[in-house]
Amino acid sequence: MHTKANHLTRPRNWGLSPGAIILVCALALTLLGLVVLSSAGQGASVDPLLYFKRQLLWCAIALIPLIVMATIPLEWLRKYCWVIGIAAVLVLGVVLSSHIGSAHKGARRWIEFRGLRIQPSDFGKLALIICLASYLAANQRYITTFWRGFVAPLAIIAVFAGLIIKEPDFGTAALCGLVGFVLLYLAGARLAYLIPSVLASGTLFAVMVRLDPVRFKRILSFLYMDDPGVKADGAYQLFQSLLGFGTGGLTGVGLGQGRQQLSYLPEAHTDFVLAVMGEELGLVATAGVALIFLVIFIVSLRAIRKAPNLFEFTLAYGALLMLTGQALVNMGVVTGLLPTKGMSLPFISYGGTNLVLMFALVGLLMNCFRRWERPVMPRASEL
Repeated sequence: MHTKANHLTRPRNWGLSPGAIILVCALALTLLGLVVLSSAGQGASVDPLLYFKRQLLWCAIALIPLIVMATIPLEWLRKYCWVIGIAAVLVLGVVLSSHIGSAHKGARRWIEFRGLRIQPSDFGKLALIICLASYLAANQRYITTFWRGFVAPLAIIAVFAGLIIKEPDFGTAALCGLVGFVLLYLAGARLAYLIPSVLASGTLFAVMVRLDPVRFKRILSFLYMDDPGVKADGAYQLFQSLLGFGTGGLTGVGLGQGRQQLSYLPEAHTDFVLAVMGEELGLVATAGVALIFLVIFIVSLRAIRKAPNLFEFTLAYGALLMLTGQALVNMGVVTGLLPTKGMSLPFISYGGTNLVLMFALVGLLMNCFRRWERPVMPRASEL
């Protein structure tokens, strides 16, 4: 007798899968970013559409890591994690060299090759997630011990964050450290080890900020931005950003009609592109951007509960935290909730390597979610 074991197969779901929802959200944000960049480049002296054209080219390039990360067997990432990690560390070290790294505004964060500017810290973020997830999964039984469960993974985080902070890039280093500590906590590391190390790391970070004149000046500008003397100095960028949001109001002044990108707001096409959007498209658009990132976070968070093992759980969680964490920091900076920090808004800000990283993270999440949604029995069975 032949019967189909329909009770062993999952019911058909006519809705979008979590991976498809995240991809749609990422593409929507990218399209919106291209629209805004077509206006944000109006202050460029050579070609008003220069940033738009370059970002469009990077969008095509970013499809490659999206497809690769969405289709590559996750076992390969785990198998070759240290190759990826060592390569990323070498590139992070090379960028610090005055003969190779390109300096801009006192920071050496880029490698330039025939007009192409690459930011190695973006690749370091991805490598950190893969290496840390692989180590935590391989040492799951020792996760509550001091040396193998805490000191060793902490050293992995310290290597990546330390190299990034040497550029210097304090914000990205802090984001990597924060994501790393959260993954340690989720993997089951003891709070007796985590809490003192977080406090010690925060204290050390504060001391380094205090000893760095540029970063300390940003903190003072953030705390005393209502002081007219400070406003004209360190908080000028933040003041112009808030002015743009205030001018735009609910619906904005119209695409291409804003003034902030006309040499009033520095870095209008990169770190503060959300302020340009707020001025031209209003609160409706900026709130929509925040809502889309919230959708990505909630959908991913619900899907991650299906992770079959610690490696895929921490891998997906790390990708999600790195993506949404960067968005949260950027939106906090441009709205005056956080001190000024040069961090791009994912999918929207101008910047090639960051766009490549974000699409790689989306592909990684899609890869995980697709694996977890496979039916228990792909074909009918016979009795």
